[in-house]
Amino acid sequence: MIPNLKHLVTGKDNETHDIARWSWLVTTLVVIAGALYDAYIGNMFNIKDFAQSIGVIAGAHGAAVMMKKDTEPNESK
Repeated sequence: MIPNLKHLVTGKDNETHDIARWSWLVTTLVVIAGALYDAYIGNMFNIKDFAQSIGVIAGAHGAAVMMKKDTEPNESK
């Protein structure tokens, strides 16, 4: 796996995969893909709706990651 991608989807120890971070990544990519598809089929791209969608995703998943921070495995040294 690409090291930077692995760092994005794992916990503090960079080994344990984190479902909240995976969910964050997947939902962000799905919203971006949906916006690109809409533009491809000729629908008007609405930047306001796109920005609101990304903002909701960032806020909700950021809160989820923050709430579970104490349950993550400690960093290995």
